[in-house]
Amino acid sequence: MSLDADVTRPLLFEIAWEVANKVGGIYTVIKSKAPVTCNEYDDRYCLIGPLSYKTAPLEVEETKPSSAAMRSAIDSLQSAGIKTLFGRWLIEGSPYVLLLDVGSASSRMGEWKADLWNIAAVPSPSDDQETNQAIMFGYLVTWFLGEFVAAQDRGLQSRPSSDLIGDDASQKRPVVIAHFHEWQAGVALILIRKRYLNLATVFTTHATLLGRYLCAGDVDFYNNLKFFDVDAEAGKRGIYHRYCIERAAAHCADVFTTVSHITAYEAEWLLKRKPDGVLPNGLNVIKFSAIHEFQNRHAIAKEKIHEFVRGHFYGHYNFNLDNTLYFFTAGRYEFRNKGVDMFIESLARLNARLKELESDITVVAFIIMPAATHSFTVDALKGQAVMKQLRETVNEIQNSVGHRIFESAAKGEIPDSKILMDEEEIVMLKRRIYALRRDSLPPVVTHNMADDARDPILNQIRQVKLFNFASDRVKVIFHPEFLSSNNPLLAIDYEDFVRGCHLGVFPSYYEPWGYTPAECTVMGVPSITTNLSGFGCFMSEMISVPSDYGIYIVDRRLKSVEESVNQLADHMVEFCKKTRRQRINQRNRTERLSDVLDWKRMGQEYIKARWVAIRRKYPALVAKHDEECGENSDDDGKSDFQYGYESDANPAGMQREDLSSLRYHQKVPRPPSMPGSPRLRGEMIEDEVTAHLFSSEDDKDMNVSALMSELRALGLRGTAEDFVPPSNGSSTPK
Repeated sequence: MSLDADVTRPLLFEIAWEVANKVGGIYTVIKSKAPVTCNEYDDRYCLIGPLSYKTAPLEVEETKPSSAAMRSAIDSLQSAGIKTLFGRWLIEGSPYVLLLDVGSASSRMGEWKADLWNIAAVPSPSDDQETNQAIMFGYLVTWFLGEFVAAQDRGLQSRPSSDLIGDDASQKRPVVIAHFHEWQAGVALILIRKRYLNLATVFTTHATLLGRYLCAGDVDFYNNLKFFDVDAEAGKRGIYHRYCIERAAAHCADVFTTVSHITAYEAEWLLKRKPDGVLPNGLNVIKFSAIHEFQNRHAIAKEKIHEFVRGHFYGHYNFNLDNTLYFFTAGRYEFRNKGVDMFIESLARLNARLKELESDITVVAFIIMPAATHSFTVDALKGQAVMKQLRETVNEIQNSVGHRIFESAAKGEIPDSKILMDEEEIVMLKRRIYALRRDSLPPVVTHNMADDARDPILNQIRQVKLFNFASDRVKVIFHPEFLSSNNPLLAIDYEDFVRGCHLGVFPSYYEPWGYTPAECTVMGVPSITTNLSGFGCFMSEMISVPSDYGIYIVDRRLKSVEESVNQLADHMVEFCKKTRRQRINQRNRTERLSDVLDWKRMGQEYIKARWVAIRRKYPALVAKHDEECGENSDDDGKSDFQYGYESDANPAGMQREDLSSLRYHQKVPRPPSMPGSPRLRGEMIEDEVTAHLFSSEDDKDMNVSALMSELRALGLRGTAEDFVPPSNGSSTPK
């Protein structure tokens, strides 16, 4: 490349199978990150993905490319019969997006598969449709990028504009960065390296293929990671060809990254290249922000869950909803990887522990994971229908009684309470109450499962005997469908459901990042995760004592399965013992961690990765740039990730900076405020002034005389017998 090229205003292409095409979690990553990237690159940023005729009309507003290089590259594809769609993605930031119709290249598939075998020895079975699509997508992306770079080299830039090409021909040609996500986009990296295309590349794996398959089986994955025969293991599972693509992509990229340190360790041994850096996933915190009202939103959402629980349980038996906590786990149906096996076992132990403590707390545990079903169960539908009828009847009677009270008061009379309800209304109310009565146990699952007898979740629930008996302190509800406000049973969106719950439990065995606990955090909901999840590792590094902020981390790496299950049960018991005030205090602390997970912070790691790719691809250009800026390009033996780069979105964008200040900031210290006060005998201490005197950690060893002295100094009265630490788990949940 000419030394006149510009490294300070690069063009960025981001390529993934889930661009404007929601399949899994990478869609969330790219969509939520887009506003930050658009702010950094403006119109020098374009995403590339497959063209889905089902979703594209809803996701993309078609426009004409105004840059000559972009037009030339797209015209080249279209003249060869490849269908494309270029426009603005209808999300925050409105980035450019180019969608390529993989199906329109199907006639070339045989030729391309043969070429891939010749240049990289990557096999491709004819019956693997996903791999076939990945190969065609990779060749189309490479075709486009090759045409685009060639058009730049031919000097086809347009007149000055803010478009993707950016500047007019009199200015330096900007370098091009291509950032690829996951193996489905990895074929292009192999071709870019083989064809010597003039652009810098970054590859991010969000999870390794082989790691996910190995963890799904009964394998001690992390302790044996160094000893796996990766080729043989991939072959046994029928994914050798996919594994070859993923491994080749990791080795062909200028910069190889993962989303967490635990995945970096995994990738080093399975893909045989040590990642150059970690790009943690962030969230668009503004979307979840409810700074002054998230406690109220919790109460509103919790009432919606109450409505469902009444319909599901009342009539079978009753329990006090004011003394009920809602726990949940959610995600893809990966029984072992998501830790559902550990969650159910720990619920059984929590049930036994709460019975031992004679606690009046009831825990309703939801498992939200989509599975094959036929329909809703009759019992579940009937319970909600009968409860709805009761609600409508009570509302009618309420209106009638209100009218009678008003008429009596208007006449100057006090209404007789005995005649407020007439005989017909009493009969109708009795009929509704009798209709509620059911002799069976509340159903554990809300749907008729397609394969009830072999469903792993139901089988383990049967094994631990969590059948929702009236005597159980822990009730279980398996909802094998994603939540929606249109659901006739549990009519609530997932975000509102999370806000209404008290604790999210995600004891994953394989979780490269973990968006579910992260979403809990930004919504102020405490959660339990593990040190085998990327989120858990990240929070361990960021926070001195994560549990102070409602992030409980179970050790699944160094402890045995039995010890891990007990630790998870201990965390849940500890949470059940908290008072209302302690939970409110903890939710406030949890919500304050939102900024730690914001893309405005996490995006810094992407900035550094892209700059390292430029430095590795164009060392002479970077050296010249450093010389012009008066900087020393000698790294003093430091690795590439010892320096970072900010784009021109910041006036200081042309300055390199020490990465140590950006990598992970100083740990979040323990909160200065104490947890909420313990229970006084028969009541709560509600005076805010006294809240700082008590700590749940000190309940067992309270210095009563010291507390009494402070109370007297505050003008408050009490006796030593008044102080009863919460030992039996009784409390009134918020």
